[in-house]
Amino acid sequence: MAKKQAPIVSETTGDKILPVSISAEMREAFLAYSMSVITSRALPDVRDGLKPVHRRILFAMNNMGLTFAAKPRKSATVVGEVLGKYHPHGDTSVYDAMVGMAQDFSYRYPLVWGQGNFGSIDGDAAAAMRYTEAKMSKVSMEFLRDLEKETVDFRPNYDDTLKEPEVLPAAVPGLLLNGTLGIAVGMATKIPPHNLGELIDATVTLIDDPTATSEDLMEHVQGPDFPTGAIAYNRKDILHASATGRGGVVVRGEAEIIEQKNGQFQIVITSIPYQVNKQTLIEKIASFKIEKKLDNMKDLRDESTTDIRIVIDLKSGANPQKVLNFLYKHTELESTFNYNIVALVDGVPQTLGIKEILDQFILHRREVVRRRSEYDLKKAEARAHILEGLKKALDHIDEIIKTIKASKDTGEAKANLMKKFKFSEIQAQAILEMKLQKLAGLERKKIEEELKEVLALIASLKDLLAHPKKMLAVIKSELLEIKEKYPDERRTKIVKSGVKSISEEDLIPQQEAALVFTAGGYIKRTDPKEFRVQKRGGVGVVDLDTKEEDVVTDIVIADTHSYVLFFTDKGKVYQMKMYDIPEGRRATKGKSIRNYLSIAPEEKITSILAVPKELQRNGCSLFLVTEKGVVKKVPGDSFTSVRASGLIAINLKDSDTLLSAHFVGKDDHAFLATEAGQSIRFEVGDVRDMGRTAAGVRGINVKKNDRVIGASIITKEMKNPKLLVVTANGLGKRTDVDEYKVQNRGGSGIKTVNITPKTGKLIDASVVHDDMNEMIIISKKSQVIRVAISEVPSIGRATQGVSIMKLRAGDGVASVSIL
Repeated sequence: MAKKQAPIVSETTGDKILPVSISAEMREAFLAYSMSVITSRALPDVRDGLKPVHRRILFAMNNMGLTFAAKPRKSATVVGEVLGKYHPHGDTSVYDAMVGMAQDFSYRYPLVWGQGNFGSIDGDAAAAMRYTEAKMSKVSMEFLRDLEKETVDFRPNYDDTLKEPEVLPAAVPGLLLNGTLGIAVGMATKIPPHNLGELIDATVTLIDDPTATSEDLMEHVQGPDFPTGAIAYNRKDILHASATGRGGVVVRGEAEIIEQKNGQFQIVITSIPYQVNKQTLIEKIASFKIEKKLDNMKDLRDESTTDIRIVIDLKSGANPQKVLNFLYKHTELESTFNYNIVALVDGVPQTLGIKEILDQFILHRREVVRRRSEYDLKKAEARAHILEGLKKALDHIDEIIKTIKASKDTGEAKANLMKKFKFSEIQAQAILEMKLQKLAGLERKKIEEELKEVLALIASLKDLLAHPKKMLAVIKSELLEIKEKYPDERRTKIVKSGVKSISEEDLIPQQEAALVFTAGGYIKRTDPKEFRVQKRGGVGVVDLDTKEEDVVTDIVIADTHSYVLFFTDKGKVYQMKMYDIPEGRRATKGKSIRNYLSIAPEEKITSILAVPKELQRNGCSLFLVTEKGVVKKVPGDSFTSVRASGLIAINLKDSDTLLSAHFVGKDDHAFLATEAGQSIRFEVGDVRDMGRTAAGVRGINVKKNDRVIGASIITKEMKNPKLLVVTANGLGKRTDVDEYKVQNRGGSGIKTVNITPKTGKLIDASVVHDDMNEMIIISKKSQVIRVAISEVPSIGRATQGVSIMKLRAGDGVASVSIL
């Protein structure tokens, strides 16, 4: 411990100078400053919920007679009164505080009634204090109730010329009523406003049952009740934040999607989160249109009057939910209110929950009611003492008059009355001041009745002070009177469940999309409606502007939120979301798949499988088929998470290539068809589940110059399943699957179509059923036709089929996709 240095004596003045460590002095000075900020400026008192500046404003206005029933006066007058007598700070701090107390979008229950421009929710500043007028609001009178009855302690003001209250009597729980925001030194507070009726119900519950928990109290207090309305989410988060004093609650502005008569949509925002600047929000939304982040927005306007109404007009074809989700994610239309309930308890900052706050409020009210009762008792006893003297005087009025007449002056008369009749000095004075009209019979009766009433009041007050439970009953009764006096509906809606955090996926509309893939590796996502349904035998329409010698190989129809698995000829699998595929119109080329997947230069995609967000059936497996007739079954969850570099799906041998993949159940049948028109049907259960790197087993015995071109799955749920085949020259047919007997896997199969020069080789064989409506056929030269499956005739197994697509010279069918 450092030794104290001896004082230094000044050679010029002789004064003693005490050396002090600058670090120690700074530490002590800053500590004193920080405590002053904490206790005298930034933090509210738990009893009345007010900071010193707000308390002084209300006290000054009360002293000026600016009650709710009074005529308002210039705000500058009020500010001057507060500054000159109670608040030794700048006038801006006082006026800004008073402006906030008058704003119905800042205070749930404004404490000041303002006349003139007191600012707006758009961030507009209030007019200068010389232009505006103010008085106390009706509810603020509840904070000052019984202040004149010595219910709270007073302290000297800053220059010790006047007295100001340390706290207001506050008949309502002000800390939770309007909430507050304050930043002190080393700490801060942020408390949301609540509904008055709900707070009173919770307080009454706590009075009736002091053991009630925070959860019990929150049965009455639904959650925050912001002046701007909005929607607060997740009851669990609200309970936690209210019980502990800390936590975040997600708040969203209310927005409604309205469909107009012309089929276009509007988004109408009718409330915004608390403390959000409306104009800033509108400017932020407008910036998205300028930056082309919201191309679907046609117009934006503010139609707000006394209520909030922001209207967003959307372009034709826009998805309104997608736009609204974008606004929630990227603007303050959704924000989090972070509770940090810190208040002064006996002058010490504490973090409090709702139960502790209401406990402290009840203690405060008990003290106020006790002191008020003692004050009323003292006044009543003094009045009873005088009334008893007056009654006694009336009983001996002739002797008293004689005594007074015999006295030289008032002093002697008072002394004679006190000596002769045993009156107290106060009683004697009251008798001397008594008017002659009191001698009338009715006046005498009034004195007796008043004395009776006062004595009853004294007995009642003494009984009240002697029984704490009766005092609590008085508090409860007064609270219920206030609730009835200020009926008020909740503004903020509470949603019990939590709001799901908005991901990029939430901004994508969930709808059917068509993935189009070419042999050259170009991919795009388009609307399936682009392909109009035509009669069989039609020429079709050009689908996309392919490069020379490029042909479409796959069309996959899936939900935009689905995962898409890309299988390559090397037996690897890659994954991406459907919505990540570049969107394009029917006649556009698309973009190279290598821009999106890490495919090796020598790899080619041979099969594409759309996977729903959840596997369609429990216990399903992935069924893989190669061109050489090898099949493999892998557990379905083996490919739920595919890394960017891909995974091995099957270990290929003898220059084999992977052809297709399907999800299958244990009771399904597999159907394989070859280019030469052979086919086989066998039970999927004949193939056991294998690991990802396994090679598989033989599914069909393929001849030397033949290869598998189609693989389908038959399930028990299918209605009227048929095998649909399409040949290179555009012929096709449907055949009942019952014409194909179930065989053991590994055989050569049976004929499924009569291959001739007229038909050309078999291009596609797929099992279809009644729930499948259409198919899309694309030729090598990119001609596209969309045909109803029902138009394809159902004929025998060994026939050629009929013309499905009319091909130009030198063209041929490239791919078939079932919708």
